[in-house]
Amino acid sequence: MFALAPLASAARLAGHDVLVASPEDMAPYVTGTGLPVLPVTDGTMRRFMFEDRAGRELSIPGDPQERIRFNGEGFGRLAAASLPRLRVLAADWSPDLVVGGSLCYAAALLAHELRVPWVRHTWDLGEPPGMDAGAAAELSAELGRAGLDGLPVPELWVDICPPGLRAADPAPGPRQSMRFVPANLRRPLEPWMLRRPDRPRVCVTAGSRVSGPDGVAELVELARTVEGLDGELVVAAPQDVADALTAAVPGVRAGWFALDTLLATCDLIVHHGGGQTAMTALHAGVPQLLVPTIPKMLEPCRRIEARGAAVVLADGEQSGARIARAAATLLAGPGPRERAAEIGAEIAAQPAPARVVSVLESLRA
Repeated sequence: MFALAPLASAARLAGHDVLVASPEDMAPYVTGTGLPVLPVTDGTMRRFMFEDRAGRELSIPGDPQERIRFNGEGFGRLAAASLPRLRVLAADWSPDLVVGGSLCYAAALLAHELRVPWVRHTWDLGEPPGMDAGAAAELSAELGRAGLDGLPVPELWVDICPPGLRAADPAPGPRQSMRFVPANLRRPLEPWMLRRPDRPRVCVTAGSRVSGPDGVAELVELARTVEGLDGELVVAAPQDVADALTAAVPGVRAGWFALDTLLATCDLIVHHGGGQTAMTALHAGVPQLLVPTIPKMLEPCRRIEARGAAVVLADGEQSGARIARAAATLLAGPGPRERAAEIGAEIAAQPAPARVVSVLESLRA
């Protein structure tokens, strides 16, 4: 949702009617960005990912490429579950244009049924092709009933990935670049967040979805690993996770911080490779130590590393000692920060969301 909020907000500010359809559990995040929302399924992403349509439990494949396809199948089940309420919505509030996130496959099917343009909006650095393949397989019946032999090609891609970091084999369809604008659920700021400290400030995060004892334990271990550096440690996490972390690592600053504000005074971020976190760090020109936890994250992380703005530690390389060494290396010289700043400038040079709204308008001209 955070990736789509800037364009949706720009469209509203331009005078257009905008409505966001989402799963029920995501509705508070939509309203938190100031956008109107209508829930279209009570299913959760966890259920769609780990249960088939009959409710039978599914196991995560061990092979990384099969895992990517498996993830695409889960997003296909999300699309299938969303379509009935989307059709009811369209009967009352018929859109002239449908914009869907990278893996929101229901957007493509709804637009096809309504015979209106479909725009596909990237969430971050892009998705591997296996995601689409898995979704197409899961949605084969729905596609067949629509008279399609595969996923349709969108009228337009809105791409927030800076051109120099895009994959060599993007999914088909014309592309419109757009500037990445960070969006977050906001909390009141504190003065220290705006003040650069005397020592290097290192941010550690596992994203907004970390939860449960295992997630807390992994974040505590990561924080303790980085804590040994001669710097100030800040951990960005959901508030319940932050409270548990503060109890386990006394003295650490932890909480639900607006990452774009916080990173403006950071020298390094250590995180799980999530796309929005990585893009927010690039926007701020901050070097990254990436410890991706899901196979699909690895290739986009490698692209940032290839530009000299990050170090990637893949599965099997993520020992405490290696994380500490890599973090120290990234803090030691100006090179990583200079490379990150170059990518930040590339992001800033892309068209703003307000300009892209006029491109969307032209699709209905």
